[in-house]
Amino acid sequence: MAETGASALPPTPPARSPLARAERFVWLTARVLEQHLFAHHFRDGPADPVETALDAYRNDDGGYGHGLEPDLRGPVSQPLHAAHALRVLDAVGRCGGLRVERVCRYLTSVSTADGALPAIHPSQRGYPAAPFVPVVDDPPGALLATGPVVGLLHRNEVWHAWLFRATDFCWQAVESLERSHPYEVEAAVAFLDSAPDRTRAEAAADRLGRLVREQRLAALDPDHLDAYPVAAGYAPREHHFPHDYARTPDSLARAWFTDDEVARSLDFLAAEQEEDGGWPVRWRQWAPAPALEARPLVTLEALRTLRAYGRDIG
Repeated sequence: MAETGASALPPTPPARSPLARAERFVWLTARVLEQHLFAHHFRDGPADPVETALDAYRNDDGGYGHGLEPDLRGPVSQPLHAAHALRVLDAVGRCGGLRVERVCRYLTSVSTADGALPAIHPSQRGYPAAPFVPVVDDPPGALLATGPVVGLLHRNEVWHAWLFRATDFCWQAVESLERSHPYEVEAAVAFLDSAPDRTRAEAAADRLGRLVREQRLAALDPDHLDAYPVAAGYAPREHHFPHDYARTPDSLARAWFTDDEVARSLDFLAAEQEEDGGWPVRWRQWAPAPALEARPLVTLEALRTLRAYGRDIG
C-alpha cells in the first residue's frame, strides 16, 4: 500500500493525556478553522490550510465577518472579527503582506474620529449579537478593540498609516486608566507586550499591574473564588486569573504575579479540562451555536498557555 501523508505525523499522544482528550474534542466539535489550527499547533500541520479556512470569513472590504468571532453573527465585517483574523494569521506566521494591507484599509474605514476602533460598528444592527456587546449608532473608540489589533500589527512589524493615530490612542487609553475590568486589561497587555517603545511599555505595565492587584481583578487563590469580585455585566463566577493576563512567561504581565500565584493559576487551568476533553467557556452564554463554537477556541488557548509555561500536556 502506498504511504500516505498521515504517516508523517508525529506519534499519537497517550490516549488519556490532556492533549489526546482535547484532540478528540476538537474533531468532534470544532469548526474547520480550529481543526486546522489544532493540527498546526500540535500535530505539525501546515499553515496553508489555516489560511484557506480563514478566507471563508473574509469580505470584499478587507474585513472579516460570518461569525468568525462567535458572539457576532451575520456576514458584515467587524473590528472584533478583524482582531480574531489577525490572531490566526499571527499564530501561523502569516501576519503580513497584501492580506494584512487589506485589513488595515478596512480598519481605516471604520475608525472613530480619534483614530481608534469601536467595539461594535453600527453595521452589525439587524444581525444577532451577544447582549453584552450592544450596537449603538455612534460608538466611541475602545481600547478593548484597538489594543489587540495595534499590538499584533507591531508584533509583526507591519507599518501602515492607520497605526500612527491608533497607537497614540492606545498609549493615552492605557496610561489614563483609573478603573478597569479584566477584558480591557487583557487588551492593554496585548498592546503593551508588542509596543515599540519598550521603556514606556514597561512603565505602563508596572502601573497597570498595581491597578490589577489593588482592584482585585485577578483571582489569586482559585480555592476561594468567592473572595474576588466579578466585574459588572460579567457572568457569575466569570473570574480572571494570572494566566489570562500573562498567557506566556515573557508577557509583561508575568511580573505582576509571584511564582506561587502563577503555579496555582496554571494548576487551576489544567484542572478545568472537562470530561469531554474541552475547556469551559467562562463568559455569559447567550445562544447554543456561539457557545459550541467558543469552546474549541478556549481549549486551544488553554493548551497553548500550558505548553508555553512548560506544563506537560502529553
